[in-house]
Amino acid sequence: MNIAIIGLGLIGGSVGLALKRDAANRITGFDHSSTTAEEAYRRGIIDSVALSLEDACYNTDVIIFATPVNTTVDMLEEIRSMKLKDGVIITDTGSTKVPIMDAASILIDQGLTFIGGHPMAGSHKSGVSAAKEHLFENAYYILTPDPRTDQKHVEQLRQLLRPTKGKVRIVEATEHDRMTAVVSHFPHLVASSLVGRLADQQEHQPFIKKLAAGGFRDLTRIASADPVMWRDITIQNRDELLKQLDGWFEEMSAVREMITANDPVRIYNYFAEAKKFRDELPLTSQGALYMTYDLHVDIPDHPGIISEITKILADERISITNIRIVETRTDVYGILVISFQSADDREHAKFALTSTTNFSMHIV
Repeated sequence: MNIAIIGLGLIGGSVGLALKRDAANRITGFDHSSTTAEEAYRRGIIDSVALSLEDACYNTDVIIFATPVNTTVDMLEEIRSMKLKDGVIITDTGSTKVPIMDAASILIDQGLTFIGGHPMAGSHKSGVSAAKEHLFENAYYILTPDPRTDQKHVEQLRQLLRPTKGKVRIVEATEHDRMTAVVSHFPHLVASSLVGRLADQQEHQPFIKKLAAGGFRDLTRIASADPVMWRDITIQNRDELLKQLDGWFEEMSAVREMITANDPVRIYNYFAEAKKFRDELPLTSQGALYMTYDLHVDIPDHPGIISEITKILADERISITNIRIVETRTDVYGILVISFQSADDREHAKFALTSTTNFSMHIV
């Protein structure tokens, strides 16, 4: 299978590494950054470097756009005039689907096959250097085919994506954008607004920033995401986000009225129902938001304790994405928080630390 990957960052590079698990796949890569393309070639992510979009797409069975949504929309316009291989399947990896599917509609009218895609996985790092072949394992990989698309082409793409080990699901584009607005895009707005409230308070209460280093920091972690990407997502999914904001205002109005009424039973039920629903959310899949897998460790305060822990993890070849000491531990269990890339890494670390340590500790 001849595959072209357009855009060789974290997602494009990881798609390439995953698809290379199938030795029958030959991958050509194109990126506006020649340095990025060369690094992808050196790492074996791609088999050859294309010098232009047209070169990458020539005589290719599958074209995968792993570029920002706005860039993909522009490139879909470019390929309209190109000579493409008969039966080519075109897809993308963008996080909003309606703008992409709208742009692809003209291609579909011309008889080409375009199937929207969104692998719901990410990383705390970006760029081709952070690409991993296992990035999409057990993560949802959403496909949004046009109603006119032949199901045999959808199945062909599903089979092509098998080496990613993602959980492929078929969803209508509008439904995809509505759901991601609820569980991903809108939470970013809320997290950023909470940080904004903290920033406003800090001027008159400087110490508040210190107190925010615990649970508040974890709660608003997603506000640290790339502002350029989230500017674009907010613009692209504007209508769904406005609907979510309207619902949020209604919810907050009801919460304000509940607090004003000061009814202990009503307040308890509000928190109890939220806790029950939240505790029933799945633990075994990535979902729409990139998440870290944290291990909270209570340890005694003595010199060298952290180096002992990191040595144990290093000996077990367990990679960590972050490690920090928590001073403000309201709503946070443990003095030390260690973050991992996957649930498997976290469980491996938990077993290693509990079975090999010779000091008193408690792991949550």
